[in-house]
Amino acid sequence: MASTQVLTRRPLSASTKLLLGFVAGFLATLLFHQPVLSLLTHLGVAKANVYSMTSTAPLGVPQVISLAFWGGVWGIVFALIEGQFPRGAAYWICALVFGAIFPTLCAWFLVAPMKGQAMAAGWQLNRMVVGPIVNGAWGIGTALLLNLAYRVWR
Repeated sequence: MASTQVLTRRPLSASTKLLLGFVAGFLATLLFHQPVLSLLTHLGVAKANVYSMTSTAPLGVPQVISLAFWGGVWGIVFALIEGQFPRGAAYWICALVFGAIFPTLCAWFLVAPMKGQAMAAGWQLNRMVVGPIVNGAWGIGTALLLNLAYRVWR
């Protein structure tokens, strides 16, 4: 009788899962959010400086790095709740919806007023659609990168 080995997967620690969430969200900003924003800008739907190296206050960090950092923070939130998403196609829909809704609402109603900008893109529908689209792409990208990281890490 031949013996068979059962390959077990090591469980992820909470800190590892959060670190992977941050990295996935950071990279998803650069690899999904910004390219979709570039496409929308090219199509005339958005007006944006993609991968902007303009310094941000108060630390002088390039805008794209600041944006990716906050994408990483949202990636931590994503990693905390994505285990509750259903599996299969519904998982990807939840990832898309999470990205489209939560970071967008935060940008519209918290970040924009703090920066002295109009809430919700000034309630101009043609500008309002950009946030959910690029952030939805970020959500899909974060899910993809996070699942890839889980497979590699284990």
